Amino acid sequence: MEEETQESSFGPKMSLSSSTNGSHRYSSIASKSEENQPLITNINNMMPSRRRSYVAVAVLCYVNLLNYMDRYTIAGVLSSLQKYFGISDSTSGLLQTVFICSFMLLAPVFGYLGDRYNRKLIMVGGMIIWIVTTLGSSFITAEYFWVLVLMRALVGTGEASYCTIAPTIIGDLFTGSQRTIMISFFYIFIPVGSGLGYILGAKIATATGDWRWALRLNPILGVPGVILLMLLTPNPPRGASETRGEACIERTSYLEDIKYLFRNRSFVWSTLGVTAMAFVTGALAFWTPTFMSRARVIQGISPACSKEPCDPSDSFVFGAITVVTGIVGVFIGSLISKKLKDRVANADPLICAVGMLSSSPCLFIAMVLASISISATYTFIGIGEILLSLNWAILADILLYVVITTRRATAEALQILTCHLLGDAGSPYLIGRISDTLSKLRPDSLNWRFRSLEYSIMLCPFIGVLGGLFFLLTALYIKEDRKAAEMLMKGETPDLSETIAEST
Repeated sequence: MEEETQESSFGPKMSLSSSTNGSHRYSSIASKSEENQPLITNINNMMPSRRRSYVAVAVLCYVNLLNYMDRYTIAGVLSSLQKYFGISDSTSGLLQTVFICSFMLLAPVFGYLGDRYNRKLIMVGGMIIWIVTTLGSSFITAEYFWVLVLMRALVGTGEASYCTIAPTIIGDLFTGSQRTIMISFFYIFIPVGSGLGYILGAKIATATGDWRWALRLNPILGVPGVILLMLLTPNPPRGASETRGEACIERTSYLEDIKYLFRNRSFVWSTLGVTAMAFVTGALAFWTPTFMSRARVIQGISPACSKEPCDPSDSFVFGAITVVTGIVGVFIGSLISKKLKDRVANADPLICAVGMLSSSPCLFIAMVLASISISATYTFIGIGEILLSLNWAILADILLYVVITTRRATAEALQILTCHLLGDAGSPYLIGRISDTLSKLRPDSLNWRFRSLEYSIMLCPFIGVLGGLFFLLTALYIKEDRKAAEMLMKGETPDLSETIAEST
């Protein structure tokens, strides 16, 4: 077996094996030998203390909160923004689409870097870019809408660097049930941040009379986030907490990493399930406040918005619902997963499937009731969001235990690229485009303007059913793929025939 050395991202040089097992390379882990025993000891000594690991997770959660606050602040002030720039529904949806497009296209770049270089420095650099571009976008005047579109695209750089790498750091700090708990805390801040983005964005826009002030809060809060990342977040050795010094890292090419992931059926099917979920949540997150404000107009509860700032009450309500249902959903999903995982090997994807399939009829009923009852609509939206939120932490945990440590950032990046490319990168724009096309049939009717958006949003429940089916397919392979990953982390070559037999 030939060996070579490479400067590690966390300090000393480490031994990297370039050997293969037979004709097929399975992993990036090489078995421990006497000559690399000192290396393993050094890696274990570099692991942060338990207290520092908890502090690191708290910092990562704070930055995750800011990321999702920023992502949905514009949705919270969308009606005012449309009046300010004089733009249509489809053009408004373009703001979210360009952000998601840059986010997903840059994710593979940061995934490649995150598996090979200092993850903390990559996140800090991305956060600085995010702060500068977000703050800059808040000073754009009405005649330069195209500049706002460009700045929103650049904002995706910061999120791509962070969302791709942060979960892998948590995965290297904790294992087993502790990792599930820490991942749950991390992903709770997705709905919490999204909800606060609506609420605070609308509140600040109303208080100042200018929606642009809503965009300035997040970069201000981001400055201490960068400082905390630099001072309190470690860059733990990849895989040391799971291998327990029984294996060392082997270098593989990016092409080998991609081939490994495409052969991992649990990863492929769960990624398609996440994609369907991203389509639904992205469309609902962007359009629900506007949809509900139009529902109030046709019910005669409030007048149509004639000048900005428009009535932000639905942004407040939907934001609060998103926060509460997100916390409840992630907590329930994590609790069920913890109770069933040891007894039912494929419990995680089954929970995700149930969540997606059950949420779809709730969301469909919510759309139908919007013209009749605001309270009933929000009730069913809340139930649907709880069911969708069951999946957040579980999905991250699935990726961490079916993919070996040295390929997790790449896996996160590939999943981000896929779920945004086919999911929420296009869903806000697609919904807006369908709404604009339908509204041309009766351009002067406020009722039809509501109906056109209602009919376009009804696409979401059907995509949700498709996502549920993808998670059911994941459940067929999860046991086999998890065992294979565990064996690779120990430096063993999995006997695929034996694993398949056990899974059946």
